[in-house]
Amino acid sequence: MRQDLSEKIQLSADVGPEFAGQRLDQVAAELFSTYSRSRLQTWIKSGELTVDGAAGKVKQRLTGNEVLTLDAELEQEVDDAPEPMELPIVYEDDALLVINKPTGLVVHPAAGHAAGTLLNGLLHHAPCLANMPRAGIVHRLDKDTTGLMVVAKTLEAHASLVDQLQDKSLYREYEAIVVGVMTGGGKVDAPIGRHPTDRKRQAVITTGKRAVTHYRLQERFRGHTRVKVLLETGRTHQIRVHMAHKRYPLVGDPAYGGRPKFPAGATEALRQAIQSFPRQALHARKLGLIHPVSGEYQEFECELPDDMKALIAEMRADLKSDEEEI
Repeated sequence: MRQDLSEKIQLSADVGPEFAGQRLDQVAAELFSTYSRSRLQTWIKSGELTVDGAAGKVKQRLTGNEVLTLDAELEQEVDDAPEPMELPIVYEDDALLVINKPTGLVVHPAAGHAAGTLLNGLLHHAPCLANMPRAGIVHRLDKDTTGLMVVAKTLEAHASLVDQLQDKSLYREYEAIVVGVMTGGGKVDAPIGRHPTDRKRQAVITTGKRAVTHYRLQERFRGHTRVKVLLETGRTHQIRVHMAHKRYPLVGDPAYGGRPKFPAGATEALRQAIQSFPRQALHARKLGLIHPVSGEYQEFECELPDDMKALIAEMRADLKSDEEEI
């Protein structure tokens, strides 16, 4: 039986003269900033958000001396089933939740993954998330990418985090291991959209959305490079697509990496490590944000997962072996 998780909202606000001539939905977004404009527009249309006690219209112009009243019910937005799941929680308070996502965990239910997703686990951990858009998930990681994700537990936090994503103030730093030896860092500014012939993949195409990735060299090996990657935008598969576009695909990437490549004379241990690496070598290492309630900047960090540590160790050993032979 479905649990009723609806929440009653009753608020009012005076419209000051500074709002004279502005649209109702614009003013409502200013006065009730906890809620998104699209949600407020829905409440205006349903009559749950009124002007001086009367139903209003989204585009009606206000004079600057009205009273807006919000009497609405925050209904359950997510119908997916809660599932008990061990969540590696890095930080949690009343407003947000930061987790270190393991490899193999799908974020949202989709075709082929109707259950067992992060969203299902979040609903079990915090039932209030059923009232949040996408259970509070404001950004996602690919199934086999590990690392930090932030989840909003309130509408105020959700609006704040979405704004930070849009104005690029949410700091996201990744670590990756790529094929090829870089001579230095750089920037990729290339639009990304759906691949023209393979709808499961993305590609750099002229009709795509703007995508910007910055990368910095951290450690060079004989045939690979460990890099730090910073996202300026957040397109699907962005790092994987951009690194492949620069001819430095991620090690183990099944969609964009091609066949495994080894440096000449690679140790057998390194060859096996690369061949058996089960996923794209990508980890969301740092996450920085302005806390939605305190307004203070917070930064979280989680170390590399064991599989990437082991791969780096074999690359270091291969490099040392080659130097000793010389």
